[in-house]
Amino acid sequence: MNRKEFIKSAACIVGAASMAPFASASVSRVKSERKVTLKKGLGFGMIKEDLPLADKFKLAKDLGFDGIELNSPTEFAMSEILEAKSVSGIDLPSAVNKDHWSKPLSDPDPVVRQQCIDSIAQSLREVKDFGGDTVLVVPGVVNEKVSYEEAYHTSLDSIRKLIPHVEQTGIRIGIENVWNNFLLSPLEAKRFIDEINHPLIGWYFDIGNVLRYGWPEHWIKTLNFRIVKLHAKEFSRELMNNKGLWAGFNVEFLEGDNNWPVVMKALKEINYRGGWLTAEVEGGDRNRLKMISEQMDKIISYL
Repeated sequence: MNRKEFIKSAACIVGAASMAPFASASVSRVKSERKVTLKKGLGFGMIKEDLPLADKFKLAKDLGFDGIELNSPTEFAMSEILEAKSVSGIDLPSAVNKDHWSKPLSDPDPVVRQQCIDSIAQSLREVKDFGGDTVLVVPGVVNEKVSYEEAYHTSLDSIRKLIPHVEQTGIRIGIENVWNNFLLSPLEAKRFIDEINHPLIGWYFDIGNVLRYGWPEHWIKTLNFRIVKLHAKEFSRELMNNKGLWAGFNVEFLEGDNNWPVVMKALKEINYRGGWLTAEVEGGDRNRLKMISEQMDKIISYL
């Protein structure tokens, strides 16, 4: 199948509903009567109780979470994951590739870049196997050894090399905004996705990460239909300014600088269809997780 034929049939690969955000910019402007809904997820590493995998999944489900986001390539056997998913009733909508920081797609060494490409390809296969639809990928890292321009071009090239794996599995790549000194504005993020120009490659938007240098509602409106999934964090600029950069994350949901009613309004305005809001914060035992679940309920209530 050539590329044109694939794009025409992409909706058939992953389902018309999940492909809707990618159809075209013009389609995204059409007003929908459907209500935007969000399911609650949490990162697997947030579950700090020492329990077997199935019991960790059950605990998350019992506390009101709809899904768990795993790290990938996973340390667990796929049979164990599928059994835990079955007995708990939890969804596994996505996974975070765990090699994109240590072996970034923007590394000057093509051998390192290929190692990351291979790792993400494995993540795509794993997510397909456990019934998810998205792999989170950090697109690159800018530092004293890697210039911004170099990172831009090598990252684009690396992601394009992943397209055959994306098409083979039908699983999306969601590129996330992180503190990597790269793609620092919504206009740039939009351009980056549009240059890749593939219906299964979009943006995994982290609501809290942009508060260091922007406002999430602005990013949401600019990225629009390109957003495939959402991470939820809280952030305090006051703590950042008074106690140091990373201290900004030391604040509970609803007590930081996110204007959640405005953020939810922006999601409604773009008719967000990714379906999930996944917490990526400091976890803990069942009491801590229950509190996070309830905080997320309050956030989602603003829709």
